[in-house]
Amino acid sequence: MIKRFAHVCLSASDLPAVERFYSCGLSCKKAFDFIKDGQVIGFYLEITQDSYIEVFLRDEINLDVKFPISHFCLEVDDIDQISQQLIENGYDASKKELGSDQSWQIWTTDPSGVRIEFHQYTPKSSQITHKNCILD
Repeated sequence: MIKRFAHVCLSASDLPAVERFYSCGLSCKKAFDFIKDGQVIGFYLEITQDSYIEVFLRDEINLDVKFPISHFCLEVDDIDQISQQLIENGYDASKKELGSDQSWQIWTTDPSGVRIEFHQYTPKSSQITHKNCILD
């Protein structure tokens, strides 16, 4: 059901500095940008094939983010199955949605309050195509 650890999402106050650290300091390759109103507000860095660090400019996406690590994401092969399993076992699962990155996603929160995102990639997913993700 769970295929792999997909990404961890970090909040950053200085996108160029974070990109430079991971790209130059750790040799991670930028996979694609998140663009809103013509401005880059985040990006994906490829750690290994199919594993990423997602970075967003602090407060651009979630005004409630107070810590540098926003959430982590697991790639699954059947998003409907993981949703059903969570609900059947008494846990909340958000409605399945196609994200702006063209990946199916649901969300839940563990008992300690850690936000967990689940992705099921499609052939058009930015994680597959490495095309920029334009946010509305």
